[in-house]
Amino acid sequence: MSAESLPSQSCDQAEVNEETKAGNYFVSNYPPFHFWDPGTARHLPELLDVPSAIETPLGLYFHIPFCRKRCHFCYFRVYTDKNAGEIQRYLDAGIRELERYARAPFVNGRLPQFVYFGGGTPSYLSVPQLRSLTDRMKALLPWTAAQEVTFEAEPGTLNEAKLHAIRELGVTRLSLGVENFDSHILEINGRAHKADEIQRAYKAARAAGFPQINVDLISGMVEETDENWRENIRKLVDMAPDCVTIYQMEVPYNTGIYKQMKVDGKLVAPVADWATKRGWVDYAFTQLEQAGYTVTSGYTAVRDPSKTKFVYRDSLWKGADLIGAGVASFSHIGGVHFQNVAEIGQYIDTVEAGELPASRALATTPEERMIRELILQMKLGRVDSSYFQQKFAEDVRVRFGAQWSDLASRGLGEWDSGGFVLTRAALLKVDTLLHAFFLPQHQNSRYT
Repeated sequence: MSAESLPSQSCDQAEVNEETKAGNYFVSNYPPFHFWDPGTARHLPELLDVPSAIETPLGLYFHIPFCRKRCHFCYFRVYTDKNAGEIQRYLDAGIRELERYARAPFVNGRLPQFVYFGGGTPSYLSVPQLRSLTDRMKALLPWTAAQEVTFEAEPGTLNEAKLHAIRELGVTRLSLGVENFDSHILEINGRAHKADEIQRAYKAARAAGFPQINVDLISGMVEETDENWRENIRKLVDMAPDCVTIYQMEVPYNTGIYKQMKVDGKLVAPVADWATKRGWVDYAFTQLEQAGYTVTSGYTAVRDPSKTKFVYRDSLWKGADLIGAGVASFSHIGGVHFQNVAEIGQYIDTVEAGELPASRALATTPEERMIRELILQMKLGRVDSSYFQQKFAEDVRVRFGAQWSDLASRGLGEWDSGGFVLTRAALLKVDTLLHAFFLPQHQNSRYT
């Protein structure tokens, strides 16, 4: 993800102003990135020199920042102009960064329980590049204990041979960035693939034997309509993927859409308002439920909850350690959050000089870690009070009594015998509800 900063809408702002304006909506971490600083990042070598609590799950993330095109709504750190030599130099730097972690006392001897390839477009890489990269990663941090290996893919970069190769690498969860099934809407939003490539890639992925295939959609892309959305969901249900993830379109400041808004002098983005986007997600969830799916978070529905898990997400939302390799990647180890430098040249030069490429960090308190897990687990639709009592010795029912009462009074949730359960209406706008649980010093601050 890019390090470029964008202010987040507060809960009250998002409730009152339904138009989609520039800014971040999605809450992915806590405390807000605004509080992370370069000074703390300089102390990371000291953290790595201390052995870890071995029982804490360890995950591995590798950022592939290359794409065929940059989507107009994209705010991640991606590049569309790199040749094979430049890509190889970047991959070599990523391996060198992992070598530093693998030999550190904090990591040495631990095996990743989950691995994630994100981007950008991991499937942009060639099969030889992927084989070389993953072989070197496994030599440093073996995947023998990995419960899940996730790989993001753009349909137009896939063919049968590449998909079989990706499966042979050990990938268990393939995530297809479909976003919309209409070629016109894909094109005007800057997507590289076309509609016919979606079905071709999906059929080939099924033939390759991936245990889990996820399909991403976006509610509120430029020129999406009710009719288009209903057709998207009809095709989605017919496709019957194992997992569906639906995001609501936001327009961060470093996106192509926002840059055009500035040129045109507009404050409101040319996408659906929040009420419409939530309505579309609600429609999708209802149709998926009628087709036998179960809604498992504010963004996801799965066909079989007993088989389809998302280890990466669930582990991180319960405090797992994560090593993030690559430009602008995020890591979370030993209660310390940090992010790598956000420019590819600086990243490569720093790693090649034998230094850690972290640009900003934050050492969290136990209280902050408790709140982080609380707000992230709220996205699953339920907060179990016993979990926080056992892990943090905190009675969240009492600690956040005013917040729970407010949600209940607004018809957004209620307590059952063991936890607080959010309603569908709450799940559809869950990110706007989380700020109420922030500590006072983090309220009304820039989120990124």
